[in-house]
Amino acid sequence: MKRTIFLVFTLMAFVGCKNDSKSTVGNIEDQDQLKVRELTGNFIYYDNAGVLQTESELFGVIEDENAKELIERATPLKNQPTDEVKVTLKVKVIKKQKHEEGWDNRVEIIDIISVSEVAEKNNNVIKIRAQE
Repeated sequence: MKRTIFLVFTLMAFVGCKNDSKSTVGNIEDQDQLKVRELTGNFIYYDNAGVLQTESELFGVIEDENAKELIERATPLKNQPTDEVKVTLKVKVIKKQKHEEGWDNRVEIIDIISVSEVAEKNNNVIKIRAQE
């Protein structure tokens, strides 16, 4: 009888531990979200919103001190407020929570590596000018 009770409790302990492995998957996703990456792309800041466009993704830029520094460094390189600048940044990518509005992925700038003008031939923006 004692052996049977001991076996039942031991079996319950092992079955109960299965739920613990599911929570580690969530922790792994959180760790992936906090990885620091180096991204190169075009940055635009217009109407109090910053966007980083890489070859395959769009990111909203979180406004903090590093973002303000990037905006200050980018402003002299732009001819018009809607112009983009080419940047290389070290960032932390943060996925949007389900209840939040905005871009699916946002970046928090860790370090500004380079800021330069976009080559005119690569700037595919349609500009409308008033006829005189």
